[in-house]
Amino acid sequence: MNWDETGPDTDERLDERLVQADADGEDTAVEAALRPKDLDEFVGQEKVREQLDLVLKAALARGATADHVLLSGAPGLGKTTLSMIIAAEMGAPIRITSGPAIQHAGDLAAILSSLQEGEVLFLDEIHRMSRPAEEMLYMAMEDFRVDVIVGKGPGATAIPLELPPFTLVGATTRAGLLPPPLRDRFGFTGHMEFYAPTELERVIHRSARLLDVEIDADGAAEIAGRSRGTPRIANRLLRRVRDYAQVKADGRIDRPVAAAALRVYEVDARGLDRLDRAVLGALLKLFGGGPVGLSTLAVAVGEERETVEEVAEPFLVREGLLARTPRGRVATPAAWAHLGLVPPQQGGKGQQGLFGA
Repeated sequence: MNWDETGPDTDERLDERLVQADADGEDTAVEAALRPKDLDEFVGQEKVREQLDLVLKAALARGATADHVLLSGAPGLGKTTLSMIIAAEMGAPIRITSGPAIQHAGDLAAILSSLQEGEVLFLDEIHRMSRPAEEMLYMAMEDFRVDVIVGKGPGATAIPLELPPFTLVGATTRAGLLPPPLRDRFGFTGHMEFYAPTELERVIHRSARLLDVEIDADGAAEIAGRSRGTPRIANRLLRRVRDYAQVKADGRIDRPVAAAALRVYEVDARGLDRLDRAVLGALLKLFGGGPVGLSTLAVAVGEERETVEEVAEPFLVREGLLARTPRGRVATPAAWAHLGLVPPQQGGKGQQGLFGA
C-alpha cells in the first residue's frame, strides 16, 4: 500500500485498528519482553523450527557460521523473533536494520564493514532495498567481499574490502518481489504460516504468565478465535482484554469477560473489525453482493481505495467472505451468513448468479 496517498485522518483510523498485523510503538516495546529466547520456547511453525534447528546445529558442529536465512510470511508471525533466536542459538551478536533504511550502496557497505565474525545481520523488508545496494549484497553474501567505489567518473577506483563470515537473515512479506539472484543466495528459506487457534491459545497462555494476567482456557480460546491467526494480534487483544478485566471485572479473564471486552473494541467472533464489516456491509446492502468495482466500494465506505484493497480485503478473501473477480468484488454466501442477511433470490440482482441462493 502507498501510505503517502492516504490522508492523516485515514492514517489515524488505521493506527487505531486492534487487528492490524503491523507493529506499532506499544507492540514493539511489549514484544521485546514477550519474545521467546530459543527454538524450544517458540510456539508454532513446526516445520520451519525443525528445519532451522538442523541448520543451526549442523553449523555449530562444523564450527562455521550458519547459512544465510530467508524468512517470508505475513506481518506478526514471528520473523523478527526467529532472527533473534538464530543469533542466540549461534551465540552471536545481532545487527538489525531494514530494506527501506538502505537507500544507497554506501549505506550497506558501512553496515557490512563493521560486522564482527559470525555476527547475524537481520534485514527486515529486504524486498524494499535499493537496487545498487541489492547488487552489492550479492557479492557480500557469496564471497564475503564488497567493492567500495572511491572517486567519480573515469577516475573512480574499486577497492575490494574483505568481510568476516556473517549470517544474513532476510525477512519479507512479499517474497515474490525478491529477484531470483538474491533469493538463490539464501541457504535456507522458511515460509511462515498463519497460526491455528490451538497454537494461538498457547501463545496467549504464555504471554498471560509473563504479563501476570490470570486467564482460563475458555478465555484464551475466545481471544485466539478473533486473532486472525497472528500472534502479534493475539497479544494485542490480550492486553486490551486485560485492561477491561481490571476495570470492569475482577481482573480474571474468562470467556464472558473476553467476549464483552472485544465487543467494546468492535472485534467480532471471526476477528472482523469496524472497517471489515463496513466493507462487507456496503457490498451486501448497497450493491446486492456485487460484483462492484473497488473504487466504488471504497467511496461507499468512506475510505481510500488502497486502504480497502491492502488493509481490509486480504483477510476477507482469506476468510472466504469476499472474492476478487474480473468484474469486481463479490460477496460469498459466508458473508451473507456472517452478517445475518439473506442473499437475493433466484432472478434477483447481485451475486446469486455466481453462487446461487
